[in-house]
Amino acid sequence: MSETPQQRVTRPHDDAWALAISLGVVGLALFGLAGAQPLGWAARFEEWVIPAKAVRPVAWEMPGWLSLAATIAAVSAVLTARLAALGRPLAASLGASLAVVLLGLGAYLLGHQACVAATDDRKFILPFRLGLTGEAGYLVALAAGLVLGNLFPRVANAIAPAARTELFIKTAIVLVGVSLAAKTLGQQAAASRVLLRGVAAIAEAYLLYWGLVYLLARTVFRFPREWSAPLASGISICGVSAAMATGAAIRARSGVAVLVSSLVVVFSTIELVVLPFLARWLLPDHPMVAAAWMGLAVKTDGAAVAAGAVTEALYHPGPGNLMVATTTLIKVFIDLFIGVWCFVLAIAWQRWFRTEPSDKVRWMEIIERMPLFLVGYFLAFLGLMFLGNQWPATLGGIKLVEGQTEAFRKPLFALAFLSIGMATDLRRLASPGMGRLVLVYLVSIFGFIIWMALAISWIFFHDIPALPVPVTP
Repeated sequence: MSETPQQRVTRPHDDAWALAISLGVVGLALFGLAGAQPLGWAARFEEWVIPAKAVRPVAWEMPGWLSLAATIAAVSAVLTARLAALGRPLAASLGASLAVVLLGLGAYLLGHQACVAATDDRKFILPFRLGLTGEAGYLVALAAGLVLGNLFPRVANAIAPAARTELFIKTAIVLVGVSLAAKTLGQQAAASRVLLRGVAAIAEAYLLYWGLVYLLARTVFRFPREWSAPLASGISICGVSAAMATGAAIRARSGVAVLVSSLVVVFSTIELVVLPFLARWLLPDHPMVAAAWMGLAVKTDGAAVAAGAVTEALYHPGPGNLMVATTTLIKVFIDLFIGVWCFVLAIAWQRWFRTEPSDKVRWMEIIERMPLFLVGYFLAFLGLMFLGNQWPATLGGIKLVEGQTEAFRKPLFALAFLSIGMATDLRRLASPGMGRLVLVYLVSIFGFIIWMALAISWIFFHDIPALPVPVTP
């Protein structure tokens, strides 16, 4: 039997764009190895009391406002090019892209206001200080997105084509690969511990979460297999990506994965807002446990990595810490395993549960279901690690590379937060048929998944410092 279009595995369009954009940024930043900084015009956001001092360029000598304008123009141009390539009218594409970038970066800028962000009393004279660091801008962006998406849906729908959470977060994750390499060069022992323990933690989580959620959905809430499998993947593994991939693997009706994914987006936003603060309260002295917890407990790449950034801001362990890198690494390996897990499910469904004839599962489906942006992440991370280890003289240049990529990673997170908020339609919770789905999600996430994730994170990360300890010869 030949494969139908519905049965073929197709990659999300954002995957290819995320890979191309991120590798383009990294490629330009690599001139830092020779001491040049072609992206030195990019805006770096600072804590501020006087708005004129809120932004400065990464390296070039130019006014802060011009640096900000150049960054807005560059990001808007890329988003416009993407929409135009999809066949959308140029004027509408430019308007939507510019609106998203202005809203996202404007919110990020507001979050850097000193009363909100400052952690040092000596730097500013302030009436009060929340001490949330500049990452509070992410929460401002999330709030702006929620207000826009739920109170002004027409405006949100008009600019929604440019508000692509997956595009922003996947591009940022590749840039995290640069940051992880720069932070761990010369600290291979710390990097190896984080990597190996992260993989072990993910393996335990996969085996425990998925089976428990599937059994709960089947035996307690009486969902059919077609619903239980995407539910188990969406709730237990990696949110939207896993739910969609599982639905395709078992040939479920498209509406199943769509409903599950809608629920995942809403609850991921709740986790993103609540869990970082809960972690700071429960784990005041264990930032790496908190970082790993975000990766194992918060669903969807965007919400999890964003939660890692908020958690890092709450602990503010200092420059060079491994917190966001740990959260991201865990999500990267979870994404990596989605293809393998869906292949296993496809074989199981074909052998035991499918009543009608179907195509045989192909080994290539493992590769086809792998998110494409992971290629960029490992190229950036392993490539810079190889350079730094083989030629130690390049370490200074790698720091210049990181400085340029970081100037884009953080604003991309802000755009992802805005997009998450815009996509979170709280009215869906009242949709017909959502009652039992919501109950499964509530019981699974708050009944056992976040607590099992906390226990696993503690077991594997409680003795790893957030700041790598220098190894003296």
